[in-house]
Amino acid sequence: MKKLAIFDLDGTLLNTISDLGAATNYALSKKGYPEHPIKAYNYMVGNGVRKLIERAHPDAEPAEIEELFAIFREYYDVHCTDTTIPYPGIPELLKELRANNIAIAVASNKYQEATEKIVRHFFPDIDFVSIKGNVPERPAKPDPSIVFSVLSEFPTPKRDVLYIGDSAVDMETARRACVESVGVTWGFRPVSELRKAYADHVVSQPAEILQFIHDRF
Repeated sequence: MKKLAIFDLDGTLLNTISDLGAATNYALSKKGYPEHPIKAYNYMVGNGVRKLIERAHPDAEPAEIEELFAIFREYYDVHCTDTTIPYPGIPELLKELRANNIAIAVASNKYQEATEKIVRHFFPDIDFVSIKGNVPERPAKPDPSIVFSVLSEFPTPKRDVLYIGDSAVDMETARRACVESVGVTWGFRPVSELRKAYADHVVSQPAEILQFIHDRF
């Protein structure tokens, strides 16, 4: 049986794409740049907000990226829960894991302050052993440092860890950290991306994750 489940946030626990897209479009419009359809952001997210902005405005210079990032944060810090919702079955899954004494952590490329705010807002009754977002002193995923940071707070043998995410970035993170991975199909990326990224398992419903927690496969 696994002892620790580490979850990606955006596209895994929560459908955040509309709020992320709205914040990016707000920043772009404030600077007079064209906006993008919300659906287009499915393929821009996953590597942190700065990379999201780079993809939304690929001609921007580094200083302009920082300016757009500041505008994004000003908006997103207020509106990050406007339309974001947990995926169906996720609250029940988290409660089931905790009822079985499985520790839960979050590892996200979203900046730390927003990661903590959103997790606490949508899952106020869930006890997380660690909530990790992107911080300047730690490389973003797929660098495995975020997983190691979780393990430093909640020491667990790697064979007892399950990492769950919705993208190739997540599967690569798990692979580099040498922990078992589960790719979820309800997020922002297609199943083909997960399989190409060598996901150990792929699921289409949150409850299916439990079989890998209990090593029934």
